[in-house]
Amino acid sequence: MEITKEELIRNLQRVRENIEKACQRAGRSLSSVKLLGATKTKPSAVLRWAYEEGLKVFGENRVQEFLKKWEELKDLPDIEWHFIGRLQSNKVKYIIDKVSLIHSVDRPSLVDELQKRATKKGVKEVDILVEVNVGGEETKGGVKPEETSELFGYILKKAPALRIKGLMTIPPYREDPEEVRPYFAKLRELRDKLAEEFNLELPELSMGMSHDYTVAIEEGATIVRVGSAIFGERE
Repeated sequence: MEITKEELIRNLQRVRENIEKACQRAGRSLSSVKLLGATKTKPSAVLRWAYEEGLKVFGENRVQEFLKKWEELKDLPDIEWHFIGRLQSNKVKYIIDKVSLIHSVDRPSLVDELQKRATKKGVKEVDILVEVNVGGEETKGGVKPEETSELFGYILKKAPALRIKGLMTIPPYREDPEEVRPYFAKLRELRDKLAEEFNLELPELSMGMSHDYTVAIEEGATIVRVGSAIFGERE
């Protein structure tokens, strides 16, 4: 069932209100949280509605689907694209100069490919987040928490074009969002530790999705990736 424009507007308003309340509870300013629309399987027309309602940041999981939407929506002046899915090395060349932030950097081979393609395309700076598998789940991407420092060192040494902006995670799914809180706290603590270890500014924590984004904000999320709560269930 495709969503109607009215439903989308209502959903977006509800999400924004929830974000505001979570910020108040955490004693944070509303401007410290960026709402990203996670738009996998959603048609460009629906993204356009969201854009008209002031949502400017969109995240895609699949390169082919992203390229199609990028083409269809490139008339929108200040639209911002993030890549939030697992990124295969052979797809890097298609997105390197089209996205503002890549959320899913988790291995040296991907780092090498990003650096190589940035050099080829003349892209001076590529903003990235390092994805951490805080729940240790086999099925998910992300570097193990205890190996994150090693990957940071590798990026800083081998990939001058890459700018590490922070960390991202997809924690284990739990019915009760409160049960996910420790994972969000763990990512924040890891970020603070790495910032100190490498003397880096790491402003971004990309964590929290449709059912747990308010808890993520309370634990320090700066980017929440919200899909079904805005756009309805996936096809």
